[in-house]
This record gives sequence, C-alpha cells and structure tokens, in this order.
Amino acid sequence: MAGNGGEINWCFSQVKGTIEDEVTEADIISCVEFNTDGDLLATGDKGGRVVIFQRDLQAKAAVPSRGEYNVYSTFQSHEPEFDYLKSLEIEEKINKIRWLKRTNRNHFLLSTNDKTIKLWKVAERDKKPEGYNLKDDGGIMRDPNTITTLRVPTFSPMELMVEASPKRVFSNAHTYHINSISVNSDLETYLSADDLRINLWNLEITDQSFNIVDIKPANMEDLTEVITASEFHPKECSMFVYSSSKGTIRLCDMRQQALCDSHAKIFEEPEDPTNRSFFSEIIASISDVKFSHNGRYMITRDYLSVKVWDLLMESKPVETYQVHEFLRSKLCSLYENDCIFDKFECSWSGNDRNIMTGSYNNFFRMFDREGKRDNTLEASRDNMKPRTVLKPRKVCTGGRRKKDEISVDCLDFNKKILHTAWHPQENIIAIAATNNLYIFQSKD
Repeated sequence: MAGNGGEINWCFSQVKGTIEDEVTEADIISCVEFNTDGDLLATGDKGGRVVIFQRDLQAKAAVPSRGEYNVYSTFQSHEPEFDYLKSLEIEEKINKIRWLKRTNRNHFLLSTNDKTIKLWKVAERDKKPEGYNLKDDGGIMRDPNTITTLRVPTFSPMELMVEASPKRVFSNAHTYHINSISVNSDLETYLSADDLRINLWNLEITDQSFNIVDIKPANMEDLTEVITASEFHPKECSMFVYSSSKGTIRLCDMRQQALCDSHAKIFEEPEDPTNRSFFSEIIASISDVKFSHNGRYMITRDYLSVKVWDLLMESKPVETYQVHEFLRSKLCSLYENDCIFDKFECSWSGNDRNIMTGSYNNFFRMFDREGKRDNTLEASRDNMKPRTVLKPRKVCTGGRRKKDEISVDCLDFNKKILHTAWHPQENIIAIAATNNLYIFQSKD
C-alpha cells in the first residue's frame, strides 16, 4: 500500500513499446491513466488508438507483489476528420482518457481528441450462443420450409474475448481544442474544457451540454488568457477548478450560480520581481492541475516548478518544488526550439504524500512532501532487468562534473516525460516516454 514511511526506492518492472530508430508520429503516447482500483492502465496515442493493460493476477498475488501488466484490449478510438465549414483538419490524437468508477462487470472510459468525446464500454465475453432455429452453424439463414423442430438456443464456452464498443459520442460542443475532461463524483456528469469554455455534460445525454464557464471576450483582440486545465473536486460534486495561461487557478462552486464566470476563490502567487524576464508569462502558464485524493490540496505544474496549494489559503502555495530550475538560463534556446511550450503533467501518490512530474532527457522527478526529499530518476532501457533499483540522476550546471552527473548542455530535449500516472493504492507508476510505456514499482 502507498503510505509506507521512508523514502521510496524505485525499481524497474516492465517496458511496453518497440525499440526503433525512427519513431512514427502515430505511435507517440499522448496520455496515461490508471482506473479507480489500478488493475487497468489505459494509454492513448497520436494515432487515435487506446491500449488497455491489465494487471497480471499472478504477479499481483506473488510475494513480494509485482506490478506487471499485460495487453488487455486495443481499439481505434478516434479517426482523423475534416471540418468543411472551417477548412480545418481535426487530428485523431487522444488528448485525455478518464475512467468511470466501476458499477458492474463492465468497464467504462471517456476518451477525447480535440473536438469529440466518446464513452467506451469495455466488456469480456467468454460464452457464445448456439442452436439457432433460423440460422445454421455457419450463420447462414435457413429455408423456413425445412425447419421441422424448434430448438432452444444455449450458451457454450468460448475463448475469452474483450470487446470495446462506443456507447455515446459527445460532439459539436467545442469551438476550440479540448484540453481536459473530468468525471464528477456524482458519477452522472462530467466536464470538458477548451481554451475559452468549460461545458457540463450528463453521461446519458449526447445532444445537450451546459456552458458553465465562458471567458471569451466580446472582442478577441482583448483576449489575455486561456484555460489550460480543469478538474472536478474528488468529493464535492458542485466544485471544480480551472487553471489559466496567466498562472492563476480559479475554484468555482456551481451552487452559487449556473454560469461560473465569477469564481468562489482565486489562487495566485505574486511574481518575484527579481526573476522577471521576457519569458515570465510563458513559464507561468499552468499545464496541469490535480486535486489530492483527500480533496484538501491541489498541485499545479508550470514550466519550471510544481506547487502545492491548500484550498483554504489562496494567497500563496504551501509548498513549491523546483523541477528543473537549471533551465532558467536556457529559456532563450528553449523558446527558439518551442520546448518552452511543452505541457508537463503531474501526479499524486495514493496517500497524497508524494508528487511526480516529468522533465527532459527522459528524466522524471519525485518529491516526498513529508521527508522533504526529492529525486531525479530516468526512464531508460539500460536498466531493464526486473527489480533493478533506479539510481538517482544529477544534472551538473557548471564547474567540474562528477562521474555520475550529466551536464545541462548534454540534455536531450527531444526525450521528454510529459505524461505520468500513479497507481491509486500502491507504489506503482507508469511513465510515457515517446512510444514506450515504462512501469516502475517500489522495491519494498
């Protein structure tokens, strides 16, 4: 269980993907998400595919338990489309996946590209009907005149088959690109957010949604900020937050009013004048916001740091963790190669004690909130033996470089960890690195 005291020693468990010199664009993983009990792990890619992995039951029951996952189902969620009215090509890339809480033997998940959200049902089938009256065993219709007896169809065992079928398609509600979806704790509604609006949907109704936030100005020339992420509170079904490109987070309560343009609380940290530069507004933009599991805190990720906010204190974050502060001196070159616009996600551990987020060179950062420790680890195929403990990596910013350190000038900015997920109950993490999915677990 997540919650053991002391520092976590992470070890290699699995890697899913192919070793290729030339990675195709369609194979790049664009989102990662565990389901509510952690037994299923879904990834979406730029080719519009969703791959679901299932926890290996033998590995789970082993002593010590192993975090191993096998492919459970693969399906094409979205196809490329073309908006003829706007002459706009709509990519098939999966932006977000969100699991619904399980209520029966089937699994349900929401997946979205830039414009269309789909609700998928993932079901197992291990029996097939046999003994039809109007069809023969090959499925061909029989001549009714030849039927002289009435048979009762029966179900016979068959090899397990996992079927993914679209149950609902929610479309035509967003003018701009969808960046977030979040399922409400009432299990009946969810929200979807684009650059300027947030809509509230009922999971049963596809042709109607309610606009709950609209920050579009009357004149687009007056536009100063856009919505970057949004999420429902894990326990209070009327509350949600959304973050902006200006570095602010607004907490809204739907009990106050139907259109939540005026927020209940705004969380914003005053800018440090000593760090003011041409890039200040760009790096202040929040790329991800996540509530803690207990609903008391939230984390936000901007370009250089992760901040922990207490919902009872809007004036400043209660904790700030520097992810790659050594890149502050490199912002000019990062602006030129567009890396400064990369959108990194962040994750809470199941007990809210640890925080994880990505960086460059396939590095990812872990922060222990209680122990006040932090680690830099690497998702690499060099340590592919199971149970191999990951060695902390260090970046040298100047002076003499030690043996195990890597110079900041040698970091590969094409290798970036944008998408991460933490198992809701155990210390198992999933890291998306280009077209590979790495799974690590705690050594103990």
